[in-house]
Amino acid sequence: MSHKADTRTEHDSMGDIQVPAGALWGAQTQRSLQHFHIGDDHFTPSFIQAFALVKKAAALCNRELGGLDAQRSGLIVQVCDEIMAGQHADQFPLSVWQTGSGTQTNMNVNEVIANRGNELAGKPRGSNRPLHPNDHVNRGQSSNDVFPTVMHVATLQYLQGSLLPAADALIAELHGKCREFSGLIKSGRTHMMDATPVTLGQEFGAYRAQVQYAREQLAQAASGVAQLAIGGSAVGTGLNTDVRWAGMMAGTLRELTGLPFESAADKFMALAGHDALVDLHGRLNLLCTALYKMASDIRLMNSGPRCGLAEIRIPANEPGSSIMPGKVNPTQVEALTMVCLRVMGNTTAVSMAGSQGQFQLNVYKPLIIHCTLESMRLLAEGMDSFRVHCLRGIIANEAQLARSVERSLMLVTALSPAIGYDNAASAAKYADAHDVSLREAVLALGLMDGDTFDAQVDARSMLFPSGGKDG
Repeated sequence: MSHKADTRTEHDSMGDIQVPAGALWGAQTQRSLQHFHIGDDHFTPSFIQAFALVKKAAALCNRELGGLDAQRSGLIVQVCDEIMAGQHADQFPLSVWQTGSGTQTNMNVNEVIANRGNELAGKPRGSNRPLHPNDHVNRGQSSNDVFPTVMHVATLQYLQGSLLPAADALIAELHGKCREFSGLIKSGRTHMMDATPVTLGQEFGAYRAQVQYAREQLAQAASGVAQLAIGGSAVGTGLNTDVRWAGMMAGTLRELTGLPFESAADKFMALAGHDALVDLHGRLNLLCTALYKMASDIRLMNSGPRCGLAEIRIPANEPGSSIMPGKVNPTQVEALTMVCLRVMGNTTAVSMAGSQGQFQLNVYKPLIIHCTLESMRLLAEGMDSFRVHCLRGIIANEAQLARSVERSLMLVTALSPAIGYDNAASAAKYADAHDVSLREAVLALGLMDGDTFDAQVDARSMLFPSGGKDG
């Protein structure tokens, strides 16, 4: 008696199955829950909401094409709007680690929409009246084309709505630091060894340029992601779809989102390969290399405060040690670089998964979209956190920067045109061996007098090509 009160009977092509009475999902979702209890990874709310968006577009197109009546189309649209607003979030419990086509999540969405729509129509859950999950909600679709369509919709939405804006904000902050530090000269470093002078602003300008370049590459990848698989049906032929369906779906999604979606020219490629997402993730990896380089430099410049480079100071956000009082650690740097390593690992996973398109279907779709959305979210939130809690509050240790320039032996490079490379090298070696300044070494070796040295060795004049100026 208690069993019947807690469950209801749902039916699919394999027969009857008991489903929790309070669940909006149906038989196929329940079977997946029983057979794929693997890990704690679930599809993100943004992905499920993108799925509802595509189902809404399908209902509108099917209504226009005459495949759905006004009542059924209206019910589907109403439920999709509820899901897109964040309702019923607990009704999508399936693991990412399921069938490689994403069929079970497609059916999970179909079943929730059908059962909720039937409920709104005054019919019981599981009745399949007036909405059937396959015949009506999934009309004109195969999991093989609708799931990759949702992959692209969710990816482009997050790329344009979150990741690129986060990159733009970081670029703007770096540009501000570039200007703030433009007049502060420091010792350059190559091979982690002292080199000729640069400004702290030039260093931050290089970080800005790297992130800007990666951002531009990501923006260029959007055109590939905008190509949609919908209309390919099961294998790419478009079986059981209207000839107008694919173009109409792309157009409807353009209207609903404001994003430049198009029908993919080759549906076989769209089902069997995920090159656009592999390409995008490679560009996420490029962004990671820029972020990691920047963060690592900042970690080194901040090292100290007494026994390191101590060229900059980062904000003290929290105690750095449970045993050493007063210690401040570069925690935002550590978080951002861990994010970068995670995304680099995801790049390998997506690359391998993208290669697994045997014949007419790639069956690693859930892995690809799980890694892609995770990588974009980690990068967007990681960049925001680093920008707000670290980069914005960085200050320069001007005294330390000046000391390093004064002690640098690589100022000797400015002497090479006057006294020759060999004499300049001798002066540098003498200064290092006797722990004296470069000026003292040049005078001791009789290579030039003090006034000539002072005129020749000006750190600021070494920041640009001959005849150039600080811009």
